[in-house]
Amino acid sequence: MRSTTVQTGTLYAILFAISSVHMLNDTMQAVVSALFPILQKSLLLSYGQIGWIAFTLNMTSSVMQPLVGFFSDKRPSPWMLPVGMGMSLLGMAGLAYAPSFWLVLLAVVFVGIGSAVFHPEGSRVVFFAAGGRRALAQSIYQVGGNTGSSLAPLMTIFIFVPLGQKGAVWGTLLAAAAILVLLRVVPWYKQQLALYGKPVKRAVSKVMNEDAKRERSVIVMALSILVLLVFARSWYVSGISTFYQFYVETSYGLSVKAAQVPIFLFMAAGVIGTFFGGVMADKIGRKKMILFSIGGSAPFALLLPHMPLGWVYPIIFILGFIIMSGFSVSVVYAQELLPGKVGMASGLITGFAFGMGALGAVVLGKLAEVWGLADVMTYSSILPLIGLLSILLPPDRRE
Repeated sequence: MRSTTVQTGTLYAILFAISSVHMLNDTMQAVVSALFPILQKSLLLSYGQIGWIAFTLNMTSSVMQPLVGFFSDKRPSPWMLPVGMGMSLLGMAGLAYAPSFWLVLLAVVFVGIGSAVFHPEGSRVVFFAAGGRRALAQSIYQVGGNTGSSLAPLMTIFIFVPLGQKGAVWGTLLAAAAILVLLRVVPWYKQQLALYGKPVKRAVSKVMNEDAKRERSVIVMALSILVLLVFARSWYVSGISTFYQFYVETSYGLSVKAAQVPIFLFMAAGVIGTFFGGVMADKIGRKKMILFSIGGSAPFALLLPHMPLGWVYPIIFILGFIIMSGFSVSVVYAQELLPGKVGMASGLITGFAFGMGALGAVVLGKLAEVWGLADVMTYSSILPLIGLLSILLPPDRRE
């Protein structure tokens, strides 16, 4: 007979294990963006084509996430974790030897699908291991992913500038390492499912007792605002991570290697911000942390395009810390709005974030060809102002 309650203690060993896999997964995705300056020169790609590569990666890794989450909520499938890594392994091998723009896109599809398959089940592992510290657990998980993403500039400097496109073959070792870790996590995950069943009924029962009177209209409104906030943040972050390196090359005369430094500072600060955001959200509440994250980053985003080079480094670091401090908190907030639908809520926010970032990469790339990259960087800096709409979010249960 199954137990009726999920374990309450936070299992850090499992959280760190699944976070390390998340890091390896997102490092493989970062290989794609790390190759942008290399592919631009070797395959003579335009800004628009660079945007399409980012679009392909993010759309394949995002569109499927809510769908995978929906079905895995009904039928959790631990085997999907290593299968997702296997897909990414094939993508890495293909990316290293793709001789044309279209074959690069095909290889990127495999990387994206592998990520889409991994994320919802990974979030469910976090749910089981979290105990009572949901925001902290989600932050530990997300820190792994953000750490992997932050490695893109370093890979450009130390791997792809000296080795070129073929350096991507080292990404297959990342997938193999992730599979080895998952071989230890999957048996524990299966055991949790056997003991406690799907988190759906447990979470629904708990939230129904706590929030029986929460109206559907309030949930719809809150989700709509949350999706809009994710839209604003992901478009802006996509602009920084995809095109800001080209902007500093042309505006400040930096080399390809030197242009990676501000990007790395932005992403590394995001890793730190993600962790502290989760810690603070468990103390002050999800809504306050979301408001601080997106709205608080707006002044620094508006300043960034107008600063001399010496000021770019501290400002972009602070900007990355603040804007990413609310990402994992947004996932937990969505899970509380959709009780019992852990996979779908996680897929909706993380998947939608990547999807909107993908669309943003294409739009910003096309606008850069029409208006010029400097104007696009200036105009996109107003996007974090949309974060002020988080004032309209209903209070979470910690407030």
